[in-house]
Amino acid sequence: MDGSAAGNEVVVTPEPAGTLALGDAPRMDCRNVNVFYSGKQAIFDVSLPIPDRSVTALIGPSGCGKSTFLRCLNRMNDTIEGCRVEGEIIMDGKDINSPVIDPVLLRSRVGMVFQKPNPFPKTIYENIAYGPRIHGLAQGREDLDEIVEKCLKRAGLWEEVKDRLTVPGTSLSGGQQQRLCIARAIAVRPEVILMDEPCSALDPIATARIEELIDDLRKRYCIVIVTHSMQQAARVSQRAAFFHLGKLVEMGDTDQIFTSPRDRRTEDYITGRFG
Repeated sequence: MDGSAAGNEVVVTPEPAGTLALGDAPRMDCRNVNVFYSGKQAIFDVSLPIPDRSVTALIGPSGCGKSTFLRCLNRMNDTIEGCRVEGEIIMDGKDINSPVIDPVLLRSRVGMVFQKPNPFPKTIYENIAYGPRIHGLAQGREDLDEIVEKCLKRAGLWEEVKDRLTVPGTSLSGGQQQRLCIARAIAVRPEVILMDEPCSALDPIATARIEELIDDLRKRYCIVIVTHSMQQAARVSQRAAFFHLGKLVEMGDTDQIFTSPRDRRTEDYITGRFG
């Protein structure tokens, strides 16, 4: 992939065959995505393949469109009045923006973890059990018990909460709440997990736990993370995409983006000259 700039124009050319994904074809393939808010364009013609079983980091300065683009991947922008999305986002050969795609079912396949931990005002157990129950993924209490334990273990939280599953999820620390939200997201058996600044409200110790969890989860899931932290992007991701003023400037393997970026703006951002 080669990106170059002429004035304010961005040119992103395709990468050589075989380098778009870590292994197989992209889990999600975004093609010429544009986003408008009440007629004002926020995302400009973004094409981005997202590989499976890896972490793709969306980086760039505040207001560059990272979170707006992330919300396209599970149609969260549908909930914003006046928002319009154009282009294709292909998953399993189908465009997720097609009218025949149920956004509720899509969001069970493409889960999301938000910037601020947002556990339900329910018990720890019910935070995990709620999704599988309403989606019919459990036949009874025994199934739910198994799902709750498995997801809490996968989120690295089981040993800390196994004796207090009946207490409110909101009673946990910030870092524990965020791991609970991750456990809740994976309880409905998603294929893709979106994370929008999942550590920005956490202390360094809690952040380290979440990063360890992300590294473990990528063995099973396709993960896309928005982060302002260059250090975090370098630690957790295998692929990185740099956004600027709503445009995708450059994408590639994280090591390449951070050590030998092809676009001057990427280098300026990573080295702290702006952002």
